[in-house]
Amino acid sequence: MTHPDPIALFSAWLAAAGEHGIDQPEAMTLATATPLGLPSARIVLLRGADDEGFRFYSNRHSRKGDELRSNPNAALLFHWKQLGRQVRVEGAVSELADAESDTYFASRPLESRLGAWASDQSRPLESRKQLLDRVDAARRRFADGDVPRPSNWGGYLLAPNAIEFWRHADHRLHDRRLFTRSANGGWSSQLLAP
Repeated sequence: MTHPDPIALFSAWLAAAGEHGIDQPEAMTLATATPLGLPSARIVLLRGADDEGFRFYSNRHSRKGDELRSNPNAALLFHWKQLGRQVRVEGAVSELADAESDTYFASRPLESRLGAWASDQSRPLESRKQLLDRVDAARRRFADGDVPRPSNWGGYLLAPNAIEFWRHADHRLHDRRLFTRSANGGWSSQLLAP
């Protein structure tokens, strides 16, 4: 873990997880918090990582969307047990531009695009039937197959200020390296005790 670029190291670890046959190596825990600091976490899928940060998409009126709007700081956790590796990422979150969200939304399967219109994510439902009726209504509304992105659905970018790589070692003598964003935009790193 002596690589000087944490994004390149993360990309290598993600690729290794995929090559190892791990199901959905891009699955990550996204932790958010209310303005009062009350935390919540859920699994979402990473949809890109580069020097700008880590991208994911969601309904912006969901609980996570509400929390990110009021407290735009979050943490991500990737855990690949079969490889004995995990990566923790912390940073500020911003909304992606509409054009980037539109492009990603258009790449999703039809049923997922219809589901985005049907689901008032995180809000109470009277029944499962109510949700399925909404999907049917969306299917009729967009019968031509052209399903635009709902205005309340879009992407997020977590710009990391800290990335920690953890590798399992026997006797709990794990290997940990923390990368911290410096004032000039580069990265510094240090080993951490397990």
